[in-house]
Amino acid sequence: MRMRFLTRLQAAIVPCVIALATPAAAAPLVFSEALALPSAAAHFPDAAAQPVQLPDDWSQSRPRYDGSVWYRVAFDAPGAGPGTELLAAHVPRVCSELDVDLNGQRIHSDQASHEPIAGMCRAPRLIVFPAGLLKTQGNVLDLRVTGHALQRVAARERAAALSELKVGRVSELSDEHALRLFWNFTAVQIVGGTLLVLGGFVLLLFALHRRERRLLYFGALMAGWALLVARVGWPALALDSFGTEVLLCSMLPPIVACAVLFLLEQVGLRSRRVAAGLAAQCLLVPLSLLWAEPTRTFVGASIWYALLALELLAAMGVHLAAVRKRRRGDWRAMLAILVASAGVLLFEMAVQHQLVPMPPLPVLQFAAPLLFLGVGSRMAQVFARALQAAEASRSTLEVRVKEITADIERNFSQLSELRVEQVTEKERKRIAADLHDDLGAKLLTIVHTSESERISTLAREALEEMRLSVRGLTGKPVRLADALADWRAETVSRLGQANIEADWKGPPEEIEHLLPARAYVQTTRILREAVSNIIKHSGASHCKVRSSVGERDFGMLVQDNGKGIPMELDGKLDRGHGMSSMKHRAKQLQGQCLVESGPGYGTVIRLTLPL
Repeated sequence: MRMRFLTRLQAAIVPCVIALATPAAAAPLVFSEALALPSAAAHFPDAAAQPVQLPDDWSQSRPRYDGSVWYRVAFDAPGAGPGTELLAAHVPRVCSELDVDLNGQRIHSDQASHEPIAGMCRAPRLIVFPAGLLKTQGNVLDLRVTGHALQRVAARERAAALSELKVGRVSELSDEHALRLFWNFTAVQIVGGTLLVLGGFVLLLFALHRRERRLLYFGALMAGWALLVARVGWPALALDSFGTEVLLCSMLPPIVACAVLFLLEQVGLRSRRVAAGLAAQCLLVPLSLLWAEPTRTFVGASIWYALLALELLAAMGVHLAAVRKRRRGDWRAMLAILVASAGVLLFEMAVQHQLVPMPPLPVLQFAAPLLFLGVGSRMAQVFARALQAAEASRSTLEVRVKEITADIERNFSQLSELRVEQVTEKERKRIAADLHDDLGAKLLTIVHTSESERISTLAREALEEMRLSVRGLTGKPVRLADALADWRAETVSRLGQANIEADWKGPPEEIEHLLPARAYVQTTRILREAVSNIIKHSGASHCKVRSSVGERDFGMLVQDNGKGIPMELDGKLDRGHGMSSMKHRAKQLQGQCLVESGPGYGTVIRLTLPL
């Protein structure tokens, strides 16, 4: 047990003792000052050098100087010795070409065969020192920077300069070097590739919807910006420094033109003069820079940058004014996006004119894509709302089309019914005319010429029926009050002739309803058939007739106190006594006729007709 405890104690103490005995790794040496000497010599000249502060921006320390400058720093190798880790020098930023000598021996060179081009100014350098050249003390590190004066470049970030430098172990400097390399190159290329894909997608949408010209401008804007920021990965161009600067500067006017036209098109504003001016500007920028001397490149580019910035700010102002006036829902979002865009633009202008220090990262190359994404998200939201509105409109249109279709079908049905009614009415009038002119005349002749009273009576009844039929075919609507009066007079008269007491009661109030001629004729025949059955078959001494008028229907009840219908005829009422014709006539009028009867209880006929 004691041996196990000692073993564990030894395992815990030994690493601590080893850690205390091992010397701590020396921190990297940071050089913020160096000896500098302007010279294009192959190695550091044997001449008096002047101390300078690092970072050294030539536009401030040696204005208008164009060429090479040697820098020298001395250091003792931190932790140098057999088996120790390799040392390296890390240069975060140098513009544009760097040559490095260690103790008089060349260990690194960026110099190309042609004149230096400011294309790798943001690329960090990690120069590993050969172990055989290092000394424990008194190492001399010489750096030659070759670059251009600010007046010969189109942007401040490509003017000659040297940042602070660090000397330390490779493992300590490689992470910082990789991080700077990622943010200055890899991330920029990723953003550029993403913008290029999105721009191509938007241009594809424009190809499908040619009327949406804002898609053309926005897609071209993103694709153009992607090509511009991707210049960090361009291969070496067959151009000199001046030609490269003109090319880079000439890429901005088309991008600004797309941005201006997009902002105007987004709010429905179009101007041929503005479009023509922007197109002419794309030609004037390279021509004006080529016409000027190379030593005035920065001045000419700065003038054009200021003009392009003013154009963008003016387009933003017009866009915001139109959005606030027409679509207040988009005002705040677009205000935030465009204010951020204006802020980034003004910050970049301040950097170019040395009003603020140059940031360690390319702010504009990361801020602009974020602003593009913001504008794109707003467009997507507007497009989504438009789709929802279109879907709602489509649904409403479908409902409306169904309603209109139903109306058309209903109107067509009504027209068809009207046509049928017109044809039927015409045919009724023809039949009525034939009946009146032919059959009516013959029956009237029989009435006046027949010597037989029975034949004359039958002819008179037939003539009355014929006239009733003609009235049903061609007659006009009858006031219900007048119809009730006619029915009452006829019914009371017929029952009185058969010695049957008649009890007739109608609606107490004045009736204004109209009864179609056909309904009047059919109801007259139903009532006549009912009275005839009472007179011929019931043996009744009393008959009660009641009529009522509702909002939508008319009802009549005929009740006698006769012997009723025998049991043997139960279920066979439709075969005799005119019951079948009564029910059929009521059904033709969209009504009903009900018969209630029992032996010794009389008969009740209930007639209901719609008005």
